[in-house]
Amino acid sequence: MKAIKWNLGYGFLSWFFPFFISIFFFSKDGELQIDLFLFKTIMIVVGSLSGCFLLYRYFLLVDSKFLKEGIIIGTSWISINWILDFLILLPMSKMQIDVYFIQIGFRYLSLLFFAIAMGSILEQKNK
Repeated sequence: MKAIKWNLGYGFLSWFFPFFISIFFFSKDGELQIDLFLFKTIMIVVGSLSGCFLLYRYFLLVDSKFLKEGIIIGTSWISINWILDFLILLPMSKMQIDVYFIQIGFRYLSLLFFAIAMGSILEQKNK
């Protein structure tokens, strides 16, 4: 039960941190205030940094089966991010689902790759 709480909590934070930071780049009218490509780059960096930090914190709580945990956590965090985007970001942006996946959604795969890489490294280190 404790692992599920941390999984869901950190999964939410992996979505919330970049979302919160992104707010500062938009006007009250919803207009982007900086170059689109700079914004996307900043969001990739913020998402990667916060994702890696949260994975680090999560793996400090794991004692065994690191690779399995990496696969579980990566898959669940992608799902959490997609669900929150569908509930909040898509209605706000009025973006079509196919455009969303091309511009944003597929980037969440990096969370899965980071989680599997960390889990694999820890698994090998533990042997």
